[in-house]
Order: sequence, then C-alpha cells, then structure tokens
Amino acid sequence: MAATLQEILLPPDIRQDVIADCNALIKQQVSDMSGISGAAVKLAYKTANSFAPGHVTHMIDTLLPKMAEQLQPYWADFLTSGGSEFGDYLAKRGPEVADALLSVTGARAAASNRPVIYRAYNTVRGGAAKHVQAALPSVGDLVHKYAY
Repeated sequence: MAATLQEILLPPDIRQDVIADCNALIKQQVSDMSGISGAAVKLAYKTANSFAPGHVTHMIDTLLPKMAEQLQPYWADFLTSGGSEFGDYLAKRGPEVADALLSVTGARAAASNRPVIYRAYNTVRGGAAKHVQAALPSVGDLVHKYAY
C-alpha cells in the first residue's frame, strides 16, 4: 500500500524542509502576480509579514496537516491512474482542488483572533481560487519531490 501524504510530508525529519519549500513556493507565486488582484495579494502578503513576522511560516506549519488531508484523495487517485506528474493531475482538476484547499484556509481565517490578518485574508479570498489553481502544478511538483 502506498504511503499517504501525511506519512510523506509530515514526519519531523522532513516537515521543516516541506515548510521551507512551501514558503518559497508562496513567495514565488506572490512575486509572479500582476494586475489589480495581484497587487491586492501582494499587499495582503506584505501586511501579514509586517504585522506578524513569521506568520506565513507558522500558518504553513499549522495548515500543512489539513492541506495534506485535503490532497490525499487526489494523491490516491493519481497513484492508481498511473499518471506521471502530480502537478498536471491537480491542474486538470483545478476548481475542485482549489475549493478543497481553500476550505482549510477559510476555516482557519474564520477562527483567527487577529483582525488584521483576517481582513487581509478576506480582501484576497474572492480571487483566491484562480491563484490557487495557477499554483497547482507547483504544488504537485513539491509533493512529488518528497514522494519519490
């Protein structure tokens, strides 16, 4: 039986590397954004980092188990489908995968006790699905890196 994403991504000796890679992926995705919605995301990201240094890294660490849980059904299906690139697999299911991942961030934002962070999240949430979908090939590559 194949390992679950929790078993692949969350062991203590690997988790910090996964968090660092996720942080780098987020920075790159934010940096690559343009237009009005990109400017809003960049401002929200800068706000989060300015008002709470280390917050993004902390949130990656906090959300990683639930994100892995949300990706697990796609990972299991990918393994049985015989695909070669998990990122391509995720991209082909973009809206569905984005909704699954955003359910995690939405639940966390709603439970936040930091009004500045919550407001920053809400300013970008409307367009978040398209940004998450754009990142799915890179997310899949990141998972693949640790799985093989």
